Amino acid sequence: MATQKALTLLDTTVGKKAALAVSGVILFGFVIGHMLGNLQVMLGAEAYNAYASGIKSKPLLLWGVRTVLVAALLVHTVIVLELYGKTIAARPVAYKVKKHIATSYAAMMMKYTGPVLLVYIIFHIAHFTYPGVSFGDYDPIAGDVYANFVNAFRIPWVVAVYVIANLMLGMHLYHGAFSMLQSVGLSHPRYNNRVKNIARGLAFLVTAGNVLLPLTVFLGLAK
Repeated sequence: MATQKALTLLDTTVGKKAALAVSGVILFGFVIGHMLGNLQVMLGAEAYNAYASGIKSKPLLLWGVRTVLVAALLVHTVIVLELYGKTIAARPVAYKVKKHIATSYAAMMMKYTGPVLLVYIIFHIAHFTYPGVSFGDYDPIAGDVYANFVNAFRIPWVVAVYVIANLMLGMHLYHGAFSMLQSVGLSHPRYNNRVKNIARGLAFLVTAGNVLLPLTVFLGLAK
């Protein structure tokens, strides 16, 4: 007689959604911190290079954060794929008429923004992580993060890639934040609109900051 596998929390849809919410909180928190740190570029070369140098001077903290982020990203990606696969399996034939009454545009775009953001993350890491990839007529300068930032965003198509990717990130964060707040119990007709506004506000602030970053060179805020 075959032994039956013990059911764990992650084997259930509720458990998967909880893990998805936790990993989402970790990633959302990093995105906010990453944006706030990078906005220091507007303080000038000395301040921005000091910020970057301060991060690199704490390797244990740096690699600890990176490890947590990679784990959160893997958990987030795997669970999304599993939940999406279950949805497809439960409804193998698409509806002939599809009505998106309660579904926002951001929610419908999640299956597109997710893969795009994975590609963007790889692009971003390759672009700026040591030694960095040059997409123009310059060589990355070790230790001069400010110069690398300015040189990178003097290239129009690179700026366009970052702006478009961060607009998609905004949609992803909006729906993700709303779903996350619902997952922790903040779901009720009386305050769903308020929860949506909170999610919308958080996503807007992060998107505005991240879109501003590649535009700082064009706006003359970083030279």
